[in-house]
Amino acid sequence: MVWFVVYLLFTEPNLGYHRYQYVKKRLTTDGIRMKKTIISTAIASIFLLSACSKQGEQQQTHAAVADVQKDTAELGSFGVELDARDESIKPGDDFFKYAGGTWYDNFEMPSDKTRYGAFDKLAERSETQIKELIEEITGGSDLNSEQQMIADFYSAYMDFEAANAKGLKPISHILEKISNIGNKRALTAAFGRAWLDGSITPIVARMGLNRLDPDQYQMSVGVAGLGLPDRSYYLEDSERFVEIRKAYLAHIEQMLEFTGSADTARKAQQILELETKIAAVQWPREKRRDRDLSLNQIQREYLTDTYNGFDWDTFLAQTQYKVPHLNVSQPQPIKEVIRVIKEQPLDVWKNYLTFHTISNHASFLSDDIFNANFDFVGKTLNGQQQPRPRWKRAIAAMSGTQTLGFAIGQTYVEKHFPASSKSQMADLVENLRKALGERIEALDWMGEQTKENAQAKLRAFVPKIGYPDVWQDFTGLEIKADDLVGNVLRMREFFRADSVAKELQKTDRNRWAMAPQRVNAYYNSSFNEIVFPAAILQPPFFDPNADPAVNYGGIGAVIGHEMGHGFDDQGSKSDANGIQQNWWTDGDRAAFETKADALAAQYSAYEPIAGNFVNGRNSLGENIGDVGGLAMAYHAYKLSLNGKDAPVIDGVTGDQRFFLAWAQVWREKRTEQSMLSQLKGGTHAPGRYRALAPRNHDAWYEAFDVKPEDALYLAPEDRVRIW
Repeated sequence: MVWFVVYLLFTEPNLGYHRYQYVKKRLTTDGIRMKKTIISTAIASIFLLSACSKQGEQQQTHAAVADVQKDTAELGSFGVELDARDESIKPGDDFFKYAGGTWYDNFEMPSDKTRYGAFDKLAERSETQIKELIEEITGGSDLNSEQQMIADFYSAYMDFEAANAKGLKPISHILEKISNIGNKRALTAAFGRAWLDGSITPIVARMGLNRLDPDQYQMSVGVAGLGLPDRSYYLEDSERFVEIRKAYLAHIEQMLEFTGSADTARKAQQILELETKIAAVQWPREKRRDRDLSLNQIQREYLTDTYNGFDWDTFLAQTQYKVPHLNVSQPQPIKEVIRVIKEQPLDVWKNYLTFHTISNHASFLSDDIFNANFDFVGKTLNGQQQPRPRWKRAIAAMSGTQTLGFAIGQTYVEKHFPASSKSQMADLVENLRKALGERIEALDWMGEQTKENAQAKLRAFVPKIGYPDVWQDFTGLEIKADDLVGNVLRMREFFRADSVAKELQKTDRNRWAMAPQRVNAYYNSSFNEIVFPAAILQPPFFDPNADPAVNYGGIGAVIGHEMGHGFDDQGSKSDANGIQQNWWTDGDRAAFETKADALAAQYSAYEPIAGNFVNGRNSLGENIGDVGGLAMAYHAYKLSLNGKDAPVIDGVTGDQRFFLAWAQVWREKRTEQSMLSQLKGGTHAPGRYRALAPRNHDAWYEAFDVKPEDALYLAPEDRVRIW
């Protein structure tokens, strides 16, 4: 998920050390008051300039840097918190607990969290920084239009007294429209407006990219409509899921009672039965992510004949898209859901829409509605004991890409991510690209023709780093300081109109799917791009004062993970130009699938909760990214040593530091409910199992003296080596 940064710094450590001392002295003696993260980034920039100017020079060992890093790394003496380890556990038996077991056993989950790990820690830091920015904005004068929007939205959200006084009133016009639905045509129109109205629909239409022509936008039509995290919550008969369904039934009834409706128990039962019917016809998640099965393009004029029984004209008219052609992501389920829509009574659908409209807006309504919703969604489904503070909920509500995320992000990067770093870091990403290129050439299971195509795709990777080159234009969006729900509804209308206006234009490759303050990253197969928002460049992922092995094992492996998505089981189905087509020989693809199947089986054996396993097939893309990214980063780390031996620091070798850094990134604690939701509805394996990816790498066995009798031991022939 993120940048591989300062590769050259790692190969030029002594030069970087002198630059570091100079910059540190200036930043402190000149009285410049800056946050530690800003200082670290500024220092990193000097490191980068230094390294870029001296490529290829022979350097001494890392010893000098190691001595300084003992005093300057944010985590531990060199970038890893060794005190977090549980050395009573053998690394080969449970590497997750060996690397972080003491932390895991002693860390108390905050009452407003369902999981806590490196991402959550950085997300909290980002939230605090954004809160400070908002307070500066709201306390200032002569605000520009976007700053005023930020101030007004935040003010509206924080006014809980106004929300409590209004109750359901802010969404009463939506509920009235639902109540007035008198026929299936009006119901179909409500489905078409579901996103704008904040409701839900069994047939969903979203604008995306044409996988056969990435220069075109294309609407994708699929099946949705569930209130629980996954279809398995409706269909599995274990006691755990039976109890969740009972609680969900009570929750539906309680939310309907806010309308003053009668006979809510019967209505709740009908809604649950309806959603169970929808769940039964949906594809399981591992099938839904198969890009071959989900690519079914069709001209608009043939849609009604192929998927008859549904008023497509009315449905699509509500979206306002012209829709010359579409993609149907789940062909048979669409047909089955159309049958469900026709068979179910109109009143059941109206109650279904009413419930979800209230539930989906609960965080913007009065405390009694919010708390009732939280009791089920927060506590029952995810094990969260207390709601997050209101200011954090406000920031979350305004930080998405289809809210004010980029308005906030522009101010965020001005404060916390120097513009000069962007181009320097872009250059440094190329070093990991080089490492992957060398690995592709060395593959013994891939033929020359496929290697040539793989190298072409690797060369075509487009990195986006830090923040967009072109910012979102918010002209025409109205935000009021006394109209929270109105602000939410107007933002939806604004972004829908923005999308409609661009539908028939060439796709905008400057657009980002994440705001800069988001602690995450992604790979976009249609644009063949790897995207790294600014907020991820912090420990434990990256620390300019940490030992090089730590940065390679952290941020190096994570950027390798994103590159790996271009070559995972689904990303590998698109070529260098982002077009979904086969660029493999049949034999090479078969060899790849054999390795992928082995990795899926490996992860499917993990059982976090009795009777509930990791879905190795659904998480396969992420697991390929982890195992492959780790291999790429280790390869690059070894190149950086220039044939020298890494120093031993605090009794820990370079290879040990590399793998400990990886495990530190994935150190996390979860509630059992959150773990279950991740297993059933997530595409990632839980962090404790991502930490075990090194068991597929020979160097890990040597670094920690892992033996055949150890629990995690894999025979050399069983270790999955793909990239």
